[in-house]
Amino acid sequence: MESLLSLAFDNLSSYDGVKIRKGLKQVEGLLAQICLSGPNNKKSAAAAPTEPARDGESPPRKVLADLGGDPAFREFFKLQDGFEWNIAQRLLPTLDWLVARGGDGQYDLLVVNALDLIQGVLLLHPPSKVLFSRSMHMNLLLDLIEPVNCPAVQCATIITLVVALLDSPQNTRVFERLDGLLTITSLFKDNEMPREVRFKLTEFLYFYLTPETPSIPKADGRGNGVAAQGGGGGLLQRSPSKLAKVFGRSNQMDGRERPTSESSATLSVEAKKQYVDRYLPGVVDQLLKDLDTYKPFGGILS
Repeated sequence: MESLLSLAFDNLSSYDGVKIRKGLKQVEGLLAQICLSGPNNKKSAAAAPTEPARDGESPPRKVLADLGGDPAFREFFKLQDGFEWNIAQRLLPTLDWLVARGGDGQYDLLVVNALDLIQGVLLLHPPSKVLFSRSMHMNLLLDLIEPVNCPAVQCATIITLVVALLDSPQNTRVFERLDGLLTITSLFKDNEMPREVRFKLTEFLYFYLTPETPSIPKADGRGNGVAAQGGGGGLLQRSPSKLAKVFGRSNQMDGRERPTSESSATLSVEAKKQYVDRYLPGVVDQLLKDLDTYKPFGGILS
């Protein structure tokens, strides 16, 4: 796995669009192997019996509960805990370079591809979210939401932003401090915003107005790993994370202990409602009503 990541990182760090595309494909292939069941994966087949994949069809996805017994996933997770092999850490500079080369359709496709991979890495390795506690990385996402970018890039960025903030109150506070909520609501009020982007913005507001999961500072932090590189400490999430159950431990990275308390790291729904109401007066109550009535995202945020 280290050899494959080394090749991918070499391509991602180049200044050649063709090599960057190849690096993104290599990372995508690695994540696909982790997320998809092989034809001989008897455990997955027993847990979720499905018909064999037909020619041209993708193999079935692995059930998250099965990952605990997957040596490849365990090795992947272990590698992501360190700075040297962390994929998100390598994708962010590549994304920044692609954005600087913007205005070209081929680079837009690569930007969307890189954002999709960042989403996948953050979901498979939640501790990597600590990278977005840094203003430079959060600002990169906020820049990509701006109307100067194509709708596909805007939509992919909004999804990535949701993943980066999910169960990460410290990242949400960074987002707010950088006037991210002003950016989102300004675009929401723009009548010329494409329909698909407006829909994603509405979804983001639904997400933002849901209760936050408190975080507890790690008791025995050590100053290494991606958390230290990201400028924040590893956090023990209270949410009933499936990945935590898989490993029998918290989803955290080694890093410095955070000085902030739970109460200062999280905000109540009422407080966030007041924030949104500053920019979208009269809209918040309807958003909360819709959230309670229609239960978007399958009700998992309710």
